[in-house]
Amino acid sequence: MKRTAVESSIIKSIGYDLRGGVMEVEFTDGSIYQYEDVPSEAYKGILEASSVGSFFNTRIKGRFGHHRVL
Repeated sequence: MKRTAVESSIIKSIGYDLRGGVMEVEFTDGSIYQYEDVPSEAYKGILEASSVGSFFNTRIKGRFGHHRVL
């Protein structure tokens, strides 16, 4: 999945699969997780957020099923 680099102290890049609603998050520690059934509005929102980490922690983390890819 192609990811877009973001400015964040905890997240390095974020990608999104529109067909499957899967958002892939690469963290600065090198780990990669995929979050399931994420609405496209949430993906757009995190890319436009003034704080990517805060958006992730309040609107993504703990709200969607996920699994570690790497």
